[in-house]
Amino acid sequence: MPEIHEVHHVAAIGFGAQAEAYDRARPGYPPDAVSWLASSLRIGAGRRVVDLAAGTGKLTALIEPAGARLVAVEPVAAMRERLRANVPGVPVLAGVAEALPFAARSVDAVAVAQAFHWFDAELALSELARVLRPGGRLGLIWNARDRSVPWVDSVWTVMDAVERDAPWRDHGDGTGPVGQADRAYRRSGQPALAAGGNWSPWTEATFFHVHHSTHEQLVDRMRSVSHIAALPPGEQRHVLGEITAILAAHPDTAGRDTLAVPYRVDVMYTERSA
Repeated sequence: MPEIHEVHHVAAIGFGAQAEAYDRARPGYPPDAVSWLASSLRIGAGRRVVDLAAGTGKLTALIEPAGARLVAVEPVAAMRERLRANVPGVPVLAGVAEALPFAARSVDAVAVAQAFHWFDAELALSELARVLRPGGRLGLIWNARDRSVPWVDSVWTVMDAVERDAPWRDHGDGTGPVGQADRAYRRSGQPALAAGGNWSPWTEATFFHVHHSTHEQLVDRMRSVSHIAALPPGEQRHVLGEITAILAAHPDTAGRDTLAVPYRVDVMYTERSA
């Protein structure tokens, strides 16, 4: 069996503290992106499929109707509680990507939503290659930050400073430059695939959608970001206060009941070779 690993400490603290906010305020995934992912992973009756790092079940609920033998794996207890409540028909296991609770070659497909950047990519891909059958597929999906709207870019700029040391940031120059998270998601696993030799090249697709929320719901959505959720209470209030002030002052958001937050949805899959 592989060595047991723990979830990243920021993810464990943040998601554990704000599981309900995550569930309330995070966007789901658009039907066209989910359909592409489900088709690419060949999710359907008789297939054994794992939703890995499933969180509160945002993706789980969307792929459950396809009729596969679906199992959710989530390392954070508070998230598992919400997941069980949201998708009661799907078994939920505790586990991490680097040490999966499955026998070798026992899984047909694995989906990972909004989480691969938290993994140790090399170890996780080795473990995924172990549990997937030859010809099995790994699919990743993210709601990535679309910064094309000025007020949205201002909000994400606040996040840049908070997430300066996040694992998906490009720290190549030793300074942890900000503003790179959206494209780093796409890059997070690709070098390891080439090194590992068990995987086909990524096949990728891009989709777009808009998440509508009130001012309060958007602040809640930011509260659910792990690096904010893990802050000491005073620092968290300061960061959320900055975001609240932007929404109150910007001419495109001030006084509006509903805000439209755009997202780019990055989806990709790779196939395990024989």
